[in-house]
Amino acid sequence: MRELVVLGTASQVPTRTRNHNGYLLRWDGEGLLFDPGEGTQRQMIHAGVAGTDVTRICLTHVHGDHCYGLPGVLSRMALDRVEHPVHLHYPASGDLMVRALVAISSPGVDLRLVPHDSPGEIAPGLEVQPLKHRIETYGYRLSEPDGRSLVPERLAAAGIAGPDVGRLQREGQLGGVRLEDVSVPRRGQSFAFVMDTAQCEGAEQLAEGADLLVAESTFSDDDGALAEQYRHLTAGQAGELAGKSRARNLVLTHFSSRYPEVTELEAQARRKAGSAVVRAAQDLDRFGFPKRRAGSVGVSP
Repeated sequence: MRELVVLGTASQVPTRTRNHNGYLLRWDGEGLLFDPGEGTQRQMIHAGVAGTDVTRICLTHVHGDHCYGLPGVLSRMALDRVEHPVHLHYPASGDLMVRALVAISSPGVDLRLVPHDSPGEIAPGLEVQPLKHRIETYGYRLSEPDGRSLVPERLAAAGIAGPDVGRLQREGQLGGVRLEDVSVPRRGQSFAFVMDTAQCEGAEQLAEGADLLVAESTFSDDDGALAEQYRHLTAGQAGELAGKSRARNLVLTHFSSRYPEVTELEAQARRKAGSAVVRAAQDLDRFGFPKRRAGSVGVSP
């Protein structure tokens, strides 16, 4: 199961209809919680997300609207007696802040601190790239390796069925039949999380070809000067990021409280997003992953 559960969509100031940040990515057997701001614990209840669902927590940076919900989430996980290890990823420069937030949480979670201070892979399939904000900030990308999809007609023609199918997948060859003979290349899916940044190379690297891109859209294009001053993206810039990087789906979030409605922000992004499907998130929205791309691995979308 792969889906994004949006727990909050506000930026610095929450509103009557928008909680602070919070995003849970369900990715097969893992649950990655990104940037839990204030109120995330309560939003998890509304969304039907249990503490046991969370296996990793990923902070882009240590501004309060992206991390002040951490003590509550960890305390709830301790109350729920979460037994599995939970890895907490964050920029190394925020170590004192993170340790302070962890210190006021209820004990009982097997929490493993994993700070990072350079780009690259930080866990299997999970990488970070630096963004351009007022403090050290990193975006995240989760990628599935390319693989192969079995073709039932080819399996039948080769006389392979039942447990032998799994054996072929594990060993790559069975009775003279190669896995390549009965399958086609399959592109791995990818997810990108770009938060609190001005336009930069790191954001483009994260978003490249992403099946689902979550990007901040703090300001309207009309307030571009404010976006530049505070190092945030406008809606149009978020759309441009998706279009330039050939992302398939763009979810806009992290809206300033100055915009009670975000329909126009969505429209601004859509005008720049190329073929990407653009949607402005609302609290408690859920976004599934699109079907896998057709065609061979290595062919541009």
